[in-house]
Amino acid sequence: MKKIGILGGVGWASTIDYYRAIAEGAGRHYAERGYGSPLPVPPMTIESVTQAKTRALRGTADDEASWAAFDAVFREALMTLEQAGCDFGIIASNTPHARLHAIRQGVTMPILSIFDATAVATKTTGAKSALVLGTSVTMQARHYAERLAFEGITANDRLPEDQIAEMQAMIDTEFYGGASANARRRLLAFCNRHAAPGTAILLACTELPLAFPQHLDESVFEADGHLFVNPSAAHVAAALKEALSD
Repeated sequence: MKKIGILGGVGWASTIDYYRAIAEGAGRHYAERGYGSPLPVPPMTIESVTQAKTRALRGTADDEASWAAFDAVFREALMTLEQAGCDFGIIASNTPHARLHAIRQGVTMPILSIFDATAVATKTTGAKSALVLGTSVTMQARHYAERLAFEGITANDRLPEDQIAEMQAMIDTEFYGGASANARRRLLAFCNRHAAPGTAILLACTELPLAFPQHLDESVFEADGHLFVNPSAAHVAAALKEALSD
């Protein structure tokens, strides 16, 4: 098995879920092949950054230089994982992927993109349009839209800034540290306002899928009258495929 490097901490609840999902997924893989207990789990190293620090270091859209300090924190973490002997890395958060082109500079180990994994999963739904939900950085950027377009899927035009701010506030208050009792209700109300029938809704913040605990390991699922894509689950599946490959 290949050793996985997990860059976590943004936030800590989703980092735990990545580790759990990888371990349980590997267990299912080997159980289906007749292995006995204890079932094999890929070796993993987690490098956890401090979300309060990285949030303060966010730059501004269309100002590449303003992201230098943010990029440096994540680049240093990936290099630490590389030095720990990891064969490839994953970032257990959507937001930093908008900066992956810069963060990975100088890092020689492969980094699995959550955009690629999610686009492939979204294509399997047959949906022709998608609504991308996440932090302000994710929703203001066009990375998901561009990758989905390659699969023939049109992503939502940018929502008004006040709606993007509403989603960011929802993540900060209802999802930090796990999903609150109110989280699912607020998230569904937002989806009801903005997702047309047949739209694939991308839960493109690693905390958002926590509102649907029964579907945490499903890349695609239906709930409350909506079609959802779980980028975290798709990302984990891609990591398992890489780690368990011969």
